[in-house]
Amino acid sequence: MINFLIQVYRSIFARKVFFKFNKLLFRLSLSGLGILNSRNAKESGETAFLRSYLGQNEHAGFVLDVGANRGDYTLMCLQENSKIKVISFEPHPKTFQKLVQNLRGKEVRLVNMAMGGRAGTIQLYDYSTNDGSAHASVYKEVIEKIHREHSISHSVEVSTIDYFLKQENIDKVELLKIDTEGNELEVLKGSLDAIQKKKIKAIHFEFNEMNVVSRCFFKDFFSILIDYDFYRLLPDGMIKIDRYTPLYCEIFAYQNIVALLRI
Repeated sequence: MINFLIQVYRSIFARKVFFKFNKLLFRLSLSGLGILNSRNAKESGETAFLRSYLGQNEHAGFVLDVGANRGDYTLMCLQENSKIKVISFEPHPKTFQKLVQNLRGKEVRLVNMAMGGRAGTIQLYDYSTNDGSAHASVYKEVIEKIHREHSISHSVEVSTIDYFLKQENIDKVELLKIDTEGNELEVLKGSLDAIQKKKIKAIHFEFNEMNVVSRCFFKDFFSILIDYDFYRLLPDGMIKIDRYTPLYCEIFAYQNIVALLRI
Protein backbone atom coordinates (compact mmCIF):
# COMPACT_ATOMS: atom_id res chain seq x y z
CA MET A 1 0.00 0.00 0.00
CA ILE A 2 2.76 2.44 0.96
CA ASN A 3 4.59 1.82 -2.32
CA PHE A 4 1.39 2.52 -4.26
CA LEU A 5 0.85 5.81 -2.40
CA ILE A 6 4.46 6.82 -3.05
CA GLN A 7 4.06 6.03 -6.73
CA VAL A 8 0.88 8.10 -6.98
CA TYR A 9 2.42 11.01 -5.06
CA ARG A 10 5.55 10.88 -7.22
CA SER A 11 3.54 10.94 -10.43
CA ILE A 12 1.76 14.12 -9.32
CA PHE A 13 4.16 16.07 -7.10
CA ALA A 14 7.68 15.08 -8.21
CA ARG A 15 7.90 18.16 -10.41
CA LYS A 16 9.85 21.40 -10.20
CA VAL A 17 6.73 23.45 -9.69
CA PHE A 18 6.06 21.62 -6.39
CA PHE A 19 9.61 21.88 -5.03
CA LYS A 20 8.84 24.56 -2.39
CA PHE A 21 5.67 22.70 -1.40
CA ASN A 22 7.61 19.45 -0.91
CA LYS A 23 10.31 21.30 1.04
CA LEU A 24 7.63 22.72 3.35
CA LEU A 25 6.09 19.26 3.86
CA PHE A 26 9.53 17.89 4.67
CA ARG A 27 10.14 20.55 7.32
CA LEU A 28 6.70 20.02 8.85
CA SER A 29 7.24 16.27 8.91
CA LEU A 30 10.53 16.67 10.77
CA SER A 31 8.69 18.40 13.62
CA GLY A 32 6.15 15.61 13.66
CA LEU A 33 9.00 13.11 14.01
CA GLY A 34 10.47 14.93 17.02
CA ILE A 35 13.18 16.77 15.11
CA LEU A 36 13.99 20.50 15.41
CA ASN A 37 11.55 20.95 18.31
CA SER A 38 14.01 23.00 20.32
CA ARG A 39 12.04 25.97 21.62
CA ASN A 40 11.61 24.61 25.17
CA ALA A 41 11.76 21.41 27.24
CA LYS A 42 8.06 20.70 26.79
CA GLU A 43 8.26 20.99 23.03
CA SER A 44 11.43 18.89 22.83
CA GLY A 45 9.85 16.06 24.83
CA GLU A 46 12.27 16.29 27.75
CA THR A 47 9.55 17.29 30.21
CA ALA A 48 7.32 14.35 29.31
CA PHE A 49 10.23 11.91 29.41
CA LEU A 50 11.52 12.99 32.82
CA ARG A 51 8.02 13.02 34.28
CA SER A 52 7.38 9.51 33.03
CA TYR A 53 10.80 8.05 33.79
CA LEU A 54 11.85 9.76 37.01
CA GLY A 55 8.46 10.72 38.41
CA GLN A 56 7.45 7.07 38.82
CA ASN A 57 10.84 5.96 40.11
CA GLU A 58 10.69 5.26 43.84
CA HIS A 59 14.42 4.55 44.11
CA ALA A 60 16.85 7.32 45.02
CA GLY A 61 19.20 6.41 42.20
CA PHE A 62 21.96 8.43 40.55
CA VAL A 63 21.45 10.80 37.64
CA LEU A 64 24.59 12.02 35.85
CA ASP A 65 24.05 15.32 34.04
CA VAL A 66 27.00 15.59 31.66
CA GLY A 67 27.16 19.01 30.08
CA ALA A 68 24.95 20.53 32.76
CA ASN A 69 25.47 24.10 31.55
CA ARG A 70 23.50 26.35 33.95
CA GLY A 71 21.55 23.49 35.52
CA ASP A 72 18.16 23.57 33.80
CA TYR A 73 18.10 19.80 33.22
CA THR A 74 19.28 19.10 36.76
CA LEU A 75 16.47 21.26 38.13
CA MET A 76 13.90 19.46 35.98
CA CYS A 77 15.13 16.12 37.32
CA LEU A 78 14.83 17.30 40.92
CA GLN A 79 11.40 18.73 40.24
CA GLU A 80 10.15 15.35 39.03
CA ASN A 81 11.81 13.35 41.82
CA SER A 82 13.40 14.98 44.85
CA LYS A 83 14.80 11.62 46.03
CA ILE A 84 17.28 11.15 43.20
CA LYS A 85 20.99 11.89 43.59
CA VAL A 86 22.15 14.22 40.81
CA ILE A 87 25.79 14.75 39.88
CA SER A 88 26.20 17.60 37.41
CA PHE A 89 29.32 17.96 35.25
CA GLU A 90 30.19 21.28 33.61
CA PRO A 91 33.74 22.02 32.37
CA HIS A 92 33.41 25.66 31.32
CA PRO A 93 34.86 27.83 34.13
CA LYS A 94 32.42 30.71 33.65
CA THR A 95 29.37 28.53 33.07
CA PHE A 96 30.27 26.45 36.11
CA GLN A 97 30.03 29.53 38.30
CA LYS A 98 26.54 30.18 36.93
CA LEU A 99 25.70 26.54 37.63
CA VAL A 100 26.82 26.94 41.24
CA GLN A 101 24.67 30.05 41.63
CA ASN A 102 21.58 28.50 40.05
CA LEU A 103 21.77 25.33 42.14
CA ARG A 104 22.68 26.95 45.44
CA GLY A 105 20.70 25.30 48.22
CA LYS A 106 19.96 22.17 46.17
CA GLU A 107 21.26 18.75 47.20
CA VAL A 108 23.34 18.29 44.07
CA ARG A 109 27.00 17.49 43.58
CA LEU A 110 28.69 19.80 41.08
CA VAL A 111 31.85 18.80 39.22
CA ASN A 112 33.88 21.31 37.18
CA MET A 113 35.13 18.78 34.67
CA ALA A 114 34.45 17.42 31.19
CA MET A 115 33.65 13.79 30.47
CA GLY A 116 35.15 12.13 27.41
CA GLY A 117 36.75 9.05 25.98
CA ARG A 118 39.94 9.32 28.00
CA ALA A 119 41.39 11.34 30.86
CA GLY A 120 43.59 14.38 30.33
CA THR A 121 43.06 17.98 29.27
CA ILE A 122 41.30 19.40 26.22
CA GLN A 123 40.45 22.74 24.68
CA LEU A 124 36.86 23.91 25.10
CA TYR A 125 35.73 26.53 22.57
CA ASP A 126 33.12 29.23 23.03
CA TYR A 127 32.11 32.56 21.50
CA SER A 128 34.70 35.29 21.94
CA THR A 129 31.83 37.78 22.39
CA ASN A 130 29.67 35.54 24.59
CA ASP A 131 32.03 33.38 26.61
CA GLY A 132 29.98 31.12 28.87
CA SER A 133 27.27 30.27 26.35
CA ALA A 134 25.24 27.07 25.98
CA HIS A 135 27.12 26.19 22.78
CA ALA A 136 30.61 25.61 24.15
CA SER A 137 32.21 22.59 22.49
CA VAL A 138 35.49 20.73 22.27
CA TYR A 139 35.15 21.19 18.50
CA LYS A 140 36.27 24.60 17.30
CA GLU A 141 34.24 24.19 14.12
CA VAL A 142 31.00 24.20 16.12
CA ILE A 143 31.58 27.85 17.00
CA GLU A 144 33.35 29.00 13.85
CA LYS A 145 31.67 26.92 11.12
CA ILE A 146 28.18 26.12 12.38
CA HIS A 147 27.51 29.27 14.41
CA ARG A 148 29.88 31.41 12.29
CA GLU A 149 31.42 33.33 15.16
CA HIS A 150 34.94 33.94 16.40
CA SER A 151 35.99 31.57 19.14
CA ILE A 152 37.88 31.67 22.40
CA SER A 153 39.23 28.59 24.18
CA HIS A 154 39.71 27.27 27.70
CA SER A 155 41.91 24.38 28.77
CA VAL A 156 39.71 22.03 30.82
CA GLU A 157 40.21 18.76 32.65
CA VAL A 158 38.68 15.60 31.19
CA SER A 159 37.84 12.33 32.90
CA THR A 160 35.68 9.34 31.97
CA ILE A 161 32.42 8.04 33.34
CA ASP A 162 34.01 4.65 34.02
CA TYR A 163 36.79 6.17 36.11
CA PHE A 164 34.40 8.43 37.99
CA LEU A 165 32.01 5.57 38.84
CA LYS A 166 34.88 3.44 40.11
CA GLN A 167 36.29 6.29 42.20
CA GLU A 168 32.88 7.02 43.71
CA ASN A 169 31.98 3.34 44.10
CA ILE A 170 28.73 3.80 42.15
CA ASP A 171 27.34 0.51 40.83
CA LYS A 172 24.15 1.73 39.19
CA VAL A 173 23.09 4.83 37.27
CA GLU A 174 19.39 5.46 36.71
CA LEU A 175 19.98 8.05 34.00
CA LEU A 176 22.98 9.35 32.10
CA LYS A 177 22.19 12.57 30.27
CA ILE A 178 24.73 13.83 27.71
CA ASP A 179 24.58 17.24 26.05
CA THR A 180 28.11 18.03 24.91
CA GLU A 181 27.68 19.76 21.55
CA GLY A 182 28.91 16.91 19.34
CA ASN A 183 31.05 15.02 21.85
CA GLU A 184 28.33 12.63 23.05
CA LEU A 185 29.83 9.53 21.45
CA GLU A 186 33.20 10.15 23.13
CA VAL A 187 31.44 10.33 26.50
CA LEU A 188 29.91 6.93 25.79
CA LYS A 189 33.29 5.53 24.76
CA GLY A 190 34.48 6.54 28.22
CA SER A 191 31.53 4.64 29.68
CA LEU A 192 32.06 1.32 27.90
CA ASP A 193 32.78 -0.70 31.03
CA ALA A 194 29.61 0.55 32.73
CA ILE A 195 27.60 0.01 29.54
CA GLN A 196 28.87 -3.53 29.02
CA LYS A 197 28.23 -4.40 32.67
CA LYS A 198 24.73 -2.90 32.34
CA LYS A 199 25.25 -0.38 35.12
CA ILE A 200 23.48 2.41 33.24
CA LYS A 201 19.74 1.98 32.95
CA ALA A 202 18.91 4.87 30.62
CA ILE A 203 20.91 7.25 28.42
CA HIS A 204 19.52 10.53 27.14
CA PHE A 205 21.53 12.36 24.48
CA GLU A 206 21.15 14.89 21.70
CA PHE A 207 21.86 14.13 18.04
CA ASN A 208 22.22 17.16 15.80
CA GLU A 209 24.31 19.05 13.26
CA MET A 210 27.25 19.10 15.67
CA ASN A 211 27.70 15.42 14.83
CA VAL A 212 28.68 16.44 11.31
CA VAL A 213 31.66 18.26 12.81
CA SER A 214 32.57 15.34 15.08
CA ARG A 215 32.10 12.89 12.17
CA CYS A 216 29.71 10.84 14.26
CA PHE A 217 26.81 8.87 12.78
CA PHE A 218 23.64 7.67 14.46
CA LYS A 219 24.83 4.19 13.54
CA ASP A 220 27.79 4.68 15.91
CA PHE A 221 25.42 4.93 18.86
CA PHE A 222 23.63 1.75 17.78
CA SER A 223 26.98 -0.04 17.58
CA ILE A 224 27.95 0.89 21.15
CA LEU A 225 24.55 0.55 22.83
CA ILE A 226 23.73 -2.94 21.57
CA ASP A 227 21.76 -3.87 24.71
CA TYR A 228 19.53 -0.80 24.52
CA ASP A 229 16.29 0.10 22.75
CA PHE A 230 16.26 3.52 21.10
CA TYR A 231 13.48 6.10 21.26
CA ARG A 232 13.02 9.59 19.83
CA LEU A 233 11.27 12.06 22.10
CA LEU A 234 8.02 13.80 21.17
CA PRO A 235 6.18 16.47 23.19
CA ASP A 236 3.73 13.89 24.57
CA GLY A 237 6.07 10.92 25.00
CA MET A 238 8.47 8.95 22.84
CA ILE A 239 8.37 6.69 19.82
CA LYS A 240 10.56 3.61 19.44
CA ILE A 241 13.13 3.44 16.65
CA ASP A 242 12.55 -0.22 15.77
CA ARG A 243 15.63 -0.64 13.62
CA TYR A 244 18.45 1.38 12.20
CA THR A 245 17.84 2.81 8.75
CA PRO A 246 19.93 5.70 7.34
CA LEU A 247 16.83 7.32 5.82
CA TYR A 248 15.14 7.89 9.17
CA CYS A 249 18.13 7.87 11.53
CA GLU A 250 20.90 9.88 9.88
CA ILE A 251 19.12 13.23 10.18
CA PHE A 252 21.66 15.75 11.43
CA ALA A 253 19.27 18.12 13.15
CA TYR A 254 18.30 18.74 16.78
CA GLN A 255 16.57 15.77 18.37
CA ASN A 256 16.45 14.09 21.76
CA ILE A 257 17.20 10.37 21.85
CA VAL A 258 16.70 8.02 24.78
CA ALA A 259 18.30 4.58 24.97
CA LEU A 260 16.73 2.24 27.54
CA LEU A 261 18.50 -0.88 28.75
CA ARG A 262 16.64 -4.07 27.87
CA ILE A 263 15.73 -6.01 30.97
